[in-house]
Amino acid sequence: MIAILDYGRGNLGSVQKALARVGGPAGPVTITDDWRVVERARALVIPGDGAFADAMESLERLRLVAPIRAHIEAGRPYLGICLGYQVLFTESEEFGHAKGLDVLPGVVRRLPPGPKIPHMGWNQVCSQAPIPLLAGIPDGAYFYFVHSYYPEPTALEEAVTATCDYGVRFPALLARGACYGTQFHPEKSQRWGLRLLANFARLVGDGSSAC
Repeated sequence: MIAILDYGRGNLGSVQKALARVGGPAGPVTITDDWRVVERARALVIPGDGAFADAMESLERLRLVAPIRAHIEAGRPYLGICLGYQVLFTESEEFGHAKGLDVLPGVVRRLPPGPKIPHMGWNQVCSQAPIPLLAGIPDGAYFYFVHSYYPEPTALEEAVTATCDYGVRFPALLARGACYGTQFHPEKSQRWGLRLLANFARLVGDGSSAC
C-alpha cells in the first residue's frame, strides 16, 4: 500500500489519481491522516503547499512525526512533494524560524530577490546523477513549480540528483536511499511527472531502495 498523508496541505486527490493510474504492482493507494496506517504503509507520499510551520504543527498534532521518521529510517520508500520535501530538512526561515523533521541536514530559505516570487510555472530540471526515479526522463525536462522557498542542504552534495535555476540554483530533486524529495509537482507535470510517479511506484513494487 502507498499511503498519501493528509495533514491539511496539498493536492491529495491529484496525487492519488496520478499514482492510481501508474501504480501497478505497488498496490492500493490510500489517503490517510492515521499514524497507525502510516506505520503499516509500504510507501509514504507527502505532498503539500502552504506554510512550513503550519505543516509541522499539523504533523505534530496528528502524531505523525515519529512514524514518518521511523518509516524513512527503516528504508521504506518516501516521496515528499514541494512542502512535503521541505519538511524533511532541519529548519526553515519562513516567517522567522521553524523546526522540520531533521531527516536531512539543511535550511529552507526564501528565493532571492530578482525573479518573480513565487516561482510558478514550468522550468527545466537538470540531472546531476542517474537514479531510478528519473529513468526514461530526458535531462532538461520541464516540470511544474509553485514555491517561494527552496531547501539548502548541508553536506549532502552527493544526494542532490537534479537542480533547477531560478535566481539561484537549488536542489529540485534529492535522493538518499529510498527517501526522495521533489521541489516541483510531478502530479501537475503531465508526461514526465507521470513517468516519475510511475518510476516511484515501480520501486515500491520491486521492494527496491537503491538510488
